[in-house]
Amino acid sequence: MADTKKPLLIKRYASRRLYNTETSDYVTLEDIAGFIRDDRDVQIVDLKSGDDLTRQYLLQIVAEHESKGESVLPISVLTDLVRSYTTQATSTVPAFLAQTFELFRDSQSKWVEGVQTVNPSMAKSIEAMQAQQEAFLKAMTGGVPMGASGPEPEKTEGEDLNDIKKQLADLQSKLSKMSE
Repeated sequence: MADTKKPLLIKRYASRRLYNTETSDYVTLEDIAGFIRDDRDVQIVDLKSGDDLTRQYLLQIVAEHESKGESVLPISVLTDLVRSYTTQATSTVPAFLAQTFELFRDSQSKWVEGVQTVNPSMAKSIEAMQAQQEAFLKAMTGGVPMGASGPEPEKTEGEDLNDIKKQLADLQSKLSKMSE
């Protein structure tokens, strides 16, 4: 059985085909998305150069889902991400995103625990959603670990974080009312 604690190594051949080194077969982007949804980390490397291509492929998966109408990211968030690449904010964006998603996952986990006692089948859907969010976070932060030290966030970001916490609490409240 494969060691699921270490990333699944996918090699990209010169033909651009992706090769799963554990099962010795070719895989698609959708297969890779499935591994991630199943809570498996992946690492994609170029066979010839050894370059790590994981970020590039994870972003491609996100872009394909967005283009198919499976939108998770509001236009305003996409716009802000583009802006962050052209401003001084690039140093703080990954840490901010990581903290935001960590808070979201924590509150979502608490909510799932409550839902499991009421409706176990609904909890499985929520867990799948959490796996998708984790994949998105890894793509957006470039694998920056949660709580990684970085530049000190500006005070305005702390205010933004408080706003996000409030929004998450509001969402949690609305979801609780829906499950009643």
